[in-house]
Amino acid sequence: MMIKVNTGDLLISEPFMHDKYFKRSVVLLSEQNKNNALGFILNKPTDLMVNEAISEFPEFDAPLFFGGPVETDMLFYLHTLGRSLKGSKKIADGIYWGGNFDTLKMMIDDRKVMKNDIRFFAGYSGWDSDQLTNEIEQKSWLVSKSSPQFTFNNNYETLWNQVLKSMGNEFSMISNFPEDPSLN
Repeated sequence: MMIKVNTGDLLISEPFMHDKYFKRSVVLLSEQNKNNALGFILNKPTDLMVNEAISEFPEFDAPLFFGGPVETDMLFYLHTLGRSLKGSKKIADGIYWGGNFDTLKMMIDDRKVMKNDIRFFAGYSGWDSDQLTNEIEQKSWLVSKSSPQFTFNNNYETLWNQVLKSMGNEFSMISNFPEDPSLN
């Protein structure tokens, strides 16, 4: 059975994926078309605050997340600001991507943006044409619908478990699998 993925879906790594980037990760698929797919890992914060990583950025108590291994020297952001941030693209209900960076900095400086309204990423996760479809068919990823509650969740250490539990009984059991079964 072929699973269709859409922009705005969540990709949840299978419990025993050992990839250093994607182990127990939750990725918001922010773009999906016939040529490629692009998303951001929601539960891998770095040790930096965004204003520490970006020069001339207003003081802002928000961590910078590792969005994926592609273009890690670029800054990306997901937010709830909607069309009030000109140039932003709707990903799903209540979730937007990008927009005018100078306007965003002014909004942050004017305290019109709160920490829970936005998530910043260094890099992104990307797949070529059929690569993501193949990985899903090989059961490397589970697919679920997104929600702002997951995208802007501050409990990122438990996000992988939370998303799986929200998917129902079968997936709730998977969320309890130990990272290393040999330690059980």
